Amino acid sequence: MTTAPPARASAPDPETRGLRLVLVLLVLTVVSGLIDAVSYLGLGRVFTANMTGNVVVLGFAAAGAPGFSVPHTATSLICFLLGAVAGGRVAARVGRGSPRSGGAGTGAGSRRRWTRLTLGAEAILVGVSAAVAFVRPDTPGTRYALIALTAFAMGLRNATVRKLGIADLTTTVLTMTLTGLASESRLGDATGHRSPRRTASVVAMFLGACLGALLVLHHGLGIPLLIAAVASGVLAVVASGRE
Repeated sequence: MTTAPPARASAPDPETRGLRLVLVLLVLTVVSGLIDAVSYLGLGRVFTANMTGNVVVLGFAAAGAPGFSVPHTATSLICFLLGAVAGGRVAARVGRGSPRSGGAGTGAGSRRRWTRLTLGAEAILVGVSAAVAFVRPDTPGTRYALIALTAFAMGLRNATVRKLGIADLTTTVLTMTLTGLASESRLGDATGHRSPRRTASVVAMFLGACLGALLVLHHGLGIPLLIAAVASGVLAVVASGRE
């Protein structure tokens, strides 16, 4: 006599998993706006999350435009790249399932650990930068420390987000998102199936930048960095790494 195999728990709906990860990435986009507000307004016109703008700023600085600094911008670029290298190595070592056990569940579990690990590292790095901003505000050493810490954290995170591969949610760059929003709108080819996601990404960046600017202008650098660190830490706990 054979017995029926035990019923398996139903898998979470793919759209639900996708929505959860989209919400995580949208909050990270808000965090990027906060951090770029801190870096550009408080650290001498340098970006530490948006490297597209940073390359342009480096060109301004190299040409001798007033108010821009080659050392500050170069520090940001180098530390961002180092963070991206670290993120790639973490993805290679932790983001793949164990070859001995294999299976989709193992891959999902390892991806979840990898996502949470990198977001936790981001929270720690940004938290340290907040502590530095509170303890030693407005010194040349503080400026370089904040640039280095936040740029490394953003490089680490961008490498992770790139590996996740969620369309139109890079969390730091909006050029292609805006291009898709316009070109696939009703005035374009009318195929904008991801328009709500794209619009939400643009709004998230705007809100983060606006909130960050208000906090920097009225309360200094420590508070927006602390908020960014707490947000990243919470996301490290709730992120599933699945779509």
